[in-house]
Amino acid sequence: MKYQTLVDMLEANRKADRAVCYVDGENSERRVGFDELHDRALGILHHLQSLGAAPGDRMIIFLSDNEQFLDGFWAAVCGGIQPVPLAVGISDEHRHKLLRVARKLGRPWLYTDARNLERLQALATETGALDLFAELKSRAFLVESIHDVSRPGRIHRPSPDDTAFIQFSSGSTSEPKGVVLTHANLLANTRSATELDRFNEADVSLSWMPLTHDMGLIGFFIMQFANRVHVNLMPTDLFVRRPLLWLQIASRKRVTITCSPNFGYRHFLKVLGDRRLEGLDLSPIRLIYNGAEPISVELANQFMDALAYTGLRRTAMYPVYGLAEASLAVAMPEPDSEYRWIRVNRHRLAPGQRIETNPAEARDVLELMCVGRPIPDTEVRIADEARAALPEEHVGRILIRGPNVTRGYFADPQASAAAIDADGWLDTGDLGAFHEGSLYITGRAKEIIFVNGQNYYPHDLENIAQRASGLELGKVVAAGVARPGTQGEELVVFVLHRSGMADFLPTATEVARLINEHAGLEVAEVVPVKRIPKTTSGKIQRHLLEAALVDGEFAAELAELAALRAQKSADGGPAASDLENRLRAICEAALPGKRIEVEDNLFEIGASSLKLIEIHETIDRDYPNLVDLTELFDHPTIRDLAAHIKAKLAAS
Repeated sequence: MKYQTLVDMLEANRKADRAVCYVDGENSERRVGFDELHDRALGILHHLQSLGAAPGDRMIIFLSDNEQFLDGFWAAVCGGIQPVPLAVGISDEHRHKLLRVARKLGRPWLYTDARNLERLQALATETGALDLFAELKSRAFLVESIHDVSRPGRIHRPSPDDTAFIQFSSGSTSEPKGVVLTHANLLANTRSATELDRFNEADVSLSWMPLTHDMGLIGFFIMQFANRVHVNLMPTDLFVRRPLLWLQIASRKRVTITCSPNFGYRHFLKVLGDRRLEGLDLSPIRLIYNGAEPISVELANQFMDALAYTGLRRTAMYPVYGLAEASLAVAMPEPDSEYRWIRVNRHRLAPGQRIETNPAEARDVLELMCVGRPIPDTEVRIADEARAALPEEHVGRILIRGPNVTRGYFADPQASAAAIDADGWLDTGDLGAFHEGSLYITGRAKEIIFVNGQNYYPHDLENIAQRASGLELGKVVAAGVARPGTQGEELVVFVLHRSGMADFLPTATEVARLINEHAGLEVAEVVPVKRIPKTTSGKIQRHLLEAALVDGEFAAELAELAALRAQKSADGGPAASDLENRLRAICEAALPGKRIEVEDNLFEIGASSLKLIEIHETIDRDYPNLVDLTELFDHPTIRDLAAHIKAKLAAS
């Protein structure tokens, strides 16, 4: 692999007999040869250059369609324009993030479609950001305007140290940080991963991860494309609606490499249930990357056990560690080896402590997955607060250094200086330890919540929750809690409250609704607490609240709240129509264990963005083309939604 830049790579692969296959359904896909990918990129670049886009400019890509995304990405790269991928999502917070990023970038171009531009305008109108929107609109390029790509644009020849693209942190809604990645960073990481994992032209990859995520764009497009792998890309929302298709397609195409974070395995197994999928042959798979969020040993075991009958080998499960600042990969196991883990004392994982393996008391046991050794050309150090190296078996900050590591964050010298020292060591914000030469992730020093494969900053979610009546910052704490027996983190919100549970229930309901509605996240619990522990300097000690919840300190209050909710539901409501009863059945199927009344707000009872997609899929099957996914936000109760559908039916 002799590429110096991504442009070199695109041109070198132009004549390869390979394609990107965009899978849109069970029997629907479009095959785009590497030659067509190259030619379309240059054709779109011509249009961008006609508008005035030039080398060094930045371009936000705000599209959910994988093919449109990659067309725009390559067009920008070929013109020396720096792509800035941002997730579209289904909630306003994703559009809020775009506006924040646009302000940070200065005067970016915007590569999107008419529908997303219209929604962005509506949000800008609501939030008083019309001046910013007008600037964006004047520099917007709509994919619907592409009719002719026969005239190529002018290729810009970048140097290896030029910026290839900017990866903004996922999930952040207040002040997202843009990781600047150069061509040299990306290709160094690609070479190291290729050396270890032996990607080759006989491989067939399949990914449903979004291209706005580093695992989706770098791991399952750039790295695979560089090695002329047969690339298959599946929309994330298709996986969410029909998760079984992921491995059914993998079986049909004899896929050798695929991936999923925790929530994907959990979602797949939930829909699979006790069934066996007939004709499923997963024996060709040699690597299933497991990363993007803390890895659940229990969930990995359940997944592998459930699919053993398909010929899926135990050695295929491939737990890895990486982050955008490393151009993705940091540590990986030796391929063709069975994944392994250690059992440690959960109370002996503070920075500087020596890990205690195989504790005597079962309640103290925490299983940590091995994520292997540092990949070639990447150094990893476990360090104390002063960045001095700690010996093996000791917990500390994970520092990384190498040609794949970013030189800093976009237009944020303060964050760059805080993360990267004079010797080039970058503090990942994660905590870990080496055990017998392999890396284990023990937690994080930075306060981040991992939910559904995405990272969320607690203060972002707290800013949303404090909009509830009577709340303010300092009285509400968001945290990610991994309870014993669960398969990943749950979002829990702690609220300062000193009176009875009957008074607290409306507050808890409103907090859950606000976070569901504005961030698309399901709140597992809203917990009343009589005090919020803080350090002497006033910093909230989230870990103490998390530990108290796990230890059962709030069990009585939560049981009383559950009883109050059950009583409220049992009191009943107005009689429901046939249409309302059908919608209720759809919603209750997507939210098992919940009794939903026709005037209940879906966001108050835990309808996360993933659940909304599932609900919308079924509604659209019963009532085709009558309800847009975003209209669920406008009509969040079954009664409102039924009235909306009834009006649409009458009009048609």
